[in-house]
Amino acid sequence: MTPHRTSQLERKTAETKIALKINLDGTGKHSIETGVGFLDHMLVLFAKHALIDLEVQAQGDLQVDAHHTTEDVAICLGQALGDSLGDKSGIRRYGHLVLPMEETLVTSAVDFSGRSYLVFNAPMPSPKLGDFDSELVEDFWQAFANNAKCNLHILLHYGRNTHHIAEAIFKATARAIRIAIENDPRQNGIPSSKGVL
Repeated sequence: MTPHRTSQLERKTAETKIALKINLDGTGKHSIETGVGFLDHMLVLFAKHALIDLEVQAQGDLQVDAHHTTEDVAICLGQALGDSLGDKSGIRRYGHLVLPMEETLVTSAVDFSGRSYLVFNAPMPSPKLGDFDSELVEDFWQAFANNAKCNLHILLHYGRNTHHIAEAIFKATARAIRIAIENDPRQNGIPSSKGVL
């Protein structure tokens, strides 16, 4: 196992102030305070299902709405995860999972290719999850993919409840990432014919 697959960073803008720490070889321990209840819930799920230790402290312009906080947390998470992977030597690189949650079924597939791309085919039946705009789920994963430099495909096969859909997306993506970042005992070096990712 590659040692010290950890990262921490701070991001300060006129809109948000974020401190984030990550350990890819953790157990899902988490300490998360973003000021956005639904985002906190999703990040807890992410940590638990990816088996990544995650600390997030965020202050944002919530008097406007949750957009800047949600997007900037995703930027930090993507950057920290990418940094923790180093040159990606020895990882599986690809991961995918089909995840059921009651009436909902979601597939998430990820490739830590060094190239960012998001395909998000998961329409939300309701525009709101409490005070949280459901369109921010897609915005979160777009910012994550851009900054982790990964291909990420999220597909909702079917579902009725918007909370279930969002939760299934975060759980499925966390577990796909968990598979992709695992050390592969058969993989010598970087998992690419190019020799670099």
